[in-house]
Amino acid sequence: MEKKRDYILKIFLIFFIGSIFGFLLEIIYGLLMDKMLIFRKGLIYGPFIQVYGVGAVFYYLLICKVKEPKKLFVISFVMGGIIEYIFSFLQEVIFGTISWDYSGMFLDINGRTSFLYCFFWGLIGVVYLKLLFPWIEKLDVIIMNKLARTVIYGLFIFMIFDVIISCMAGMRQDARKNQIPPKNRVDSFIDRHYPDEFMDKVYVNKKEV
Repeated sequence: MEKKRDYILKIFLIFFIGSIFGFLLEIIYGLLMDKMLIFRKGLIYGPFIQVYGVGAVFYYLLICKVKEPKKLFVISFVMGGIIEYIFSFLQEVIFGTISWDYSGMFLDINGRTSFLYCFFWGLIGVVYLKLLFPWIEKLDVIIMNKLARTVIYGLFIFMIFDVIISCMAGMRQDARKNQIPPKNRVDSFIDRHYPDEFMDKVYVNKKEV
């Protein structure tokens, strides 16, 4: 039971760290490509972009089974494209928006992913194996500490809240766009505390579809 608990906490930490890494990576990308300091976020609270967190978890699961760099690159190449496509598709279906559009790029698939960004996913997979995987394995020692586990539990609860409130606020913004009035007190609460102006400042890179 304890082993299962520690494994779940480890997977969560990988997701948590990966989401923060993605946020920082997007800042660097904005500085290099757009010459601007842009804070792209995937959730309302905290510096998180969860698509990177999910990617980090899948990288870890893959590396546990595949440790040959060339093979890992190919699998990560395909995996990254699938993750990007699924996240973009779900965002459009659930919230009526998209956060990236690769239309017109070489071998793009419905603008949701492209050869170039799949290549980046593959490259990150190799870097993950060579540089990050040994450090990730050290998380086991941290999780064994009682105080550290308590902190991780707190982060876990916070992340669940952040995901839920972000999804609810996103769906209500889409509903307001379609002139659907609030149906209950929760909807009214969301409308008051997470209006369009607030949401547009949080998700600066989203576009309505």
